[in-house]
Parts: sequence; structure tokens; C-alpha cells
Amino acid sequence: MGHRRGEVANEEATSGWGTTPCSTCPLRASKHYRKFSPGELKFMETFKIDERRRETGQTILTEGESANHMYTVLSGWVMKYKSLEDGRRQIINYAFPGDLVGLQGAAFGKMQHSVEALSPVTLCVFDRKKLWSLYEAHPGLGFDITWLAAHEKSILADFLVTVGQRTASERIAFVLVNLFRRAQVSGMVKRGTMELPLTQDHLADTIGFSLVHTNRSLSRVRRLNAFEWHGASFTMLDEDVLVEFASIPPAVAGPRPFI
Repeated sequence: MGHRRGEVANEEATSGWGTTPCSTCPLRASKHYRKFSPGELKFMETFKIDERRRETGQTILTEGESANHMYTVLSGWVMKYKSLEDGRRQIINYAFPGDLVGLQGAAFGKMQHSVEALSPVTLCVFDRKKLWSLYEAHPGLGFDITWLAAHEKSILADFLVTVGQRTASERIAFVLVNLFRRAQVSGMVKRGTMELPLTQDHLADTIGFSLVHTNRSLSRVRRLNAFEWHGASFTMLDEDVLVEFASIPPAVAGPRPFI
């Protein structure tokens, strides 16, 4: 793959990139995220220990390895996946700005899946050894982490239903709507268009079909005329068409937490 594995690569500091103070975090300006109290904001300034940059294709966390840090995605696209010994890969989820990655490693000591940058990403870094102090001092932030974990479990349940019951075309429609909705919340959609750094290999590894089957199914979904996808540019034309086609549940409403 050509990139270094695991958190070994993450020990490199982000010299030259600087660190975004929590008080001026761009996510805090979004209506989609809940507001911190002054005390919570002050705590987060000490809970965050670094900021790191990863380029496309670089590993952030590796399945089976210990994880000393948790990360909030500040910008960019991230994918989570599991691999079999023969190299087959199943993409199990994606992460967007405001999403927390590495909580599993913090709780279990070792990661149960790998995390990789799909685009250039910036990550806020937290020391997992300080996690208990967050629960002790700020139960509201503790609830936020619980919400994030529950939200991810809900997404995984939707993906499980998709892989288990939806047709290939319905799976593609589900994935596109899911990613578009989450990108909207993260402020990555402008006038209905977002950067979508997925290849058809990524799409195939998400829906669990061969590349050939995925390409044929994607062509069928395109004929619904609900979106345009050229290169890395994706424009949603009629989300309702995809929602009805794949029987997709409504999005989670209201401001959401982030750490």
C-alpha cells in the first residue's frame, strides 16, 4: 500500500499545520452541533493534546493494534474497514467532521477495525488515558460520547440491514443518501454538491458485491436521474427518489454532539 501502518505513523506531530483552538473550532459555528457550556469548552482546551494531518490513503488506526489516542475528524473523509487474511475488505462505516474515531480502542485497548483517510484529513487528538477525567468532571460531555457511540451503532445497524436485505441497486442508493446526509450535517455540501472521494472499489467493498456487479448496479441507479456523479463531484438532484427506491429511514433530527 505504500503507507505506514497503525498509530506508529500517528506519533508524528503536525509541525507547520498549527492547532485550532477549541474556542474557534469551525464546527462550533454550525447549527447542526450542540453548543458547549463555558466550563465544557475550557475543559476541551486541555483534553485536546494535538492536531494531526493525514493524507489520502494513510492509515490512522490499525485493526488489532493498541490505540493510545482518540480522534475527532475536523476536516476531510475517513473510512472504517475490516480485512480478512486473504486481503478481502469490508468497509463498515465512514467518518465525517464532528465524528469520533478510536473510541473502540480506548474502551477495549485494541482496535477491532482499521481507519484510513479517504481524503486529506485534519484530526483533533485526545489522550485516551484522560477519558475518565471527562466523565468525572463533565457528565454532559460523557453523555455526548455515549450519544456518538449509540449513533454509530445505529448507522451500523442500517448498514447491516442494507448488506443483508437490500438489492445491489438499493444498497448503492442507501449508501449515497447516507453519505450525502452526513456530509450535509458536517457542512461539506454546497448548493447540493459535495466532494465524494469514493472510487467504485470503495463502493463495492461497502455494499459487499464484486466490482463488476457494482458497476452494473450503479448504472441502473443512475437511470433514476436522482443524482450526478462525475469524478469526485457528487450532486444530489432528488433525494426523495433514492429514499423511496431503497426504503431509507428518515435522518436523525436536531443538533448533534461532538467532542
